[in-house]
Order: sequence, then structure tokens, then C-alpha cells
Amino acid sequence: MTKPMRLADFERLPPAARVAVVDGLSGAIDRVASSGPETHRFLRYQWYAAALAAYGGAARTIVVERAGRPEIAIPFVSIGPALLRCAAIPGSYWPFRGFPARADATPDGYALLLEALAGKVNALRIGPVYDDDPAAGALIDAARAQGWAVLDRFVADSFVLDMAAQAAEGWPRNSTLRKNRFHEKHLAAHGALDWRFLDGAALAGGGFDQLAAIEEASWIAARTDGRDAKFTQTGHGAFWRMAATDPVLAAMLQAALLTVNGKPAAFSFDIDAGTLKYAIANSYDPAFAKHSPGKLLYYRNLAAALAGGITKVDWGAGDSGYKSVIGATKGPAIRDWLIVRPGALALLARAMRGLWRRSGQGH
Repeated sequence: MTKPMRLADFERLPPAARVAVVDGLSGAIDRVASSGPETHRFLRYQWYAAALAAYGGAARTIVVERAGRPEIAIPFVSIGPALLRCAAIPGSYWPFRGFPARADATPDGYALLLEALAGKVNALRIGPVYDDDPAAGALIDAARAQGWAVLDRFVADSFVLDMAAQAAEGWPRNSTLRKNRFHEKHLAAHGALDWRFLDGAALAGGGFDQLAAIEEASWIAARTDGRDAKFTQTGHGAFWRMAATDPVLAAMLQAALLTVNGKPAAFSFDIDAGTLKYAIANSYDPAFAKHSPGKLLYYRNLAAALAGGITKVDWGAGDSGYKSVIGATKGPAIRDWLIVRPGALALLARAMRGLWRRSGQGH
């Protein structure tokens, strides 16, 4: 026999969640992001606004709140033919395309979010995101529980540097420091070396232009069409410049810059999220390549990060060669997800799972 619930039992139940769908980006995004994990607090209103301005699209936002406090906020934009009603989460590819959620967001909150989402779209692309992304993982779990089709495709492996462990083992090695001093001595033959660190305000005040000048002289301009450059006008420069107008975001952005006789020669650009550093981009002018300016700079950058309290560096995907040499190891996989609402479309999506997976990068 089921025991009847007493008043005290009801009082212990969490307050019911409610959901709203907002045209445009909701101001609740910042409130949710500031209460989420430190690693995800860059997912702010201006992050998405910068993506919309740089890459296009008209956003809507689903906000789940409980007792007047927003706990999940998921912006989305339409993609593909309007008839298909497909959507994606906007943002920059670097370091991932995710959405903010409080760490204590509940399963029923995600279930409610999906109910609202099903009324607006047939399918939602989530990612690329890491396998251990808490918000994306909770939404994907809820989608499976509600009968949505869930498709994933592998994008890449990430690489992570455990700075605390490296420091405990005596990083950097004396042999590495001797090699670096040797290269610095010969690099200085080209002119006066200036090593500096730029915060978001300094980047917005001309620093981004210096990083773009290095990219325009680098291999990315010589060997590609330049669309993947991070800071040029033909690349993703508009996104980062607009993102930096948010002072909270600007405080998370930082770049290490080397100039030789005043000429920008190498940079490393990062997002610092608490004790985690996302290494977003680095490049160098090939005119100085013989003396490894990029390597010299990122060693200085990592040493400064360690001194500043960074314990882990997330290098994301890409060339694992130099990352492994410095001590990085394989981290969580990065995947693209597609969730398709229950019904005939979900059945069709499941039948096409293999096609979606083959469209990824493969292992």
C-alpha cells in the first residue's frame, strides 16, 4: 500500500519549473552562465550576439526557470530549408558550441525544455561539444528518455595539458630552458624582442589587429583562402572583436604577443575560464621560423598561466605533434550531435544514422 504524502513531504519537493520561448536572445543567458560551471561562463549573451552579427541568423531562446531563477537558456537559429524546421545552437567553433545551464539544473527542467523545443523545431544540432559537457550531456539524456532520435558524429580528439602534474614533475625541464635561451639569443639578432600579455581591453584597443597581421603573414594566408583565420577581416575577426565588447568576456580573453623591433612576430590567444585555459589559436610570422618564435612564446605563456593559477590547458583539436611534446595527452572526444523529435522523423533519422556518422571526421 502506498504511503500517503504529508504536507512536509510536499514542502521538500523542488518548486515546479516553467519554460518560456523568447524571440531573440534572452537577457537570462548571462544570469544562467554566471551560475554555471566556470568552464562554461564565457557562454554569455554577447558570445551569441557576436556569432549572429558575424555569421548571420535570427535567434530564439528557450529559458527554463524555477522559483523565478533561470536555470537553462538555450539559444537556437534556423538552418537549412525552412520547410525542414531544423535549428542549431549559434556561437563560435572555438572552443565549442554549447549553451549555459546551472550545475544544479534538474532532469525535469531539461524535459520541459525539450517539450518546448519540439513545438518549434523538428531537429536540433548541438555542437561540436566535448563528450563530458554537462549541459549537452543532460539534454541528450533527456532526449533519449523522451523518444527523440539521437545521432552523433566524431569530430576530433581533444588534447589536454595537466599543468599541475607537469609542474610537480619539474616542468619546464632545464634542457628545454637552455634550448629556448639559445633560440632567443639568435632571434634577438633580428631586433629587440618584446614579450607582452594583452587582456580583452588591450586586444579591442588594437591588439586584435596585431594578431591579424601575424595571421596575414603566416602559412594560413599563403596556403589557404584565409577563411579559417581567427582575427582577420576575411576570417573570424568580426566575431572576436564584438565578443570583446562585453567586459565580463573581455576579462576572460588574453593573448601573449611577441614583437621583434616592433613588428608582430608570434601570438597565443586563449580564454581563461577559472583554473582552465582554452588555447584557442597561435601563429607566427614565417620570417622568424628558424628560431621557433611560436614555441618560445607559448612556453612563456604557459609559465605565466601556471603562476596565475591555471592548472589545466585545453588545446582542443588539431595538430597533436607539438602538444604531445610539451606534455599534452588525449582528452575527451569532440562530437557533433543531432536530436530529432519523436515520430516519423525520428524513425527516418535513425535509419540515416550511418550517413550522419560518416559525414564526421572518422577515428
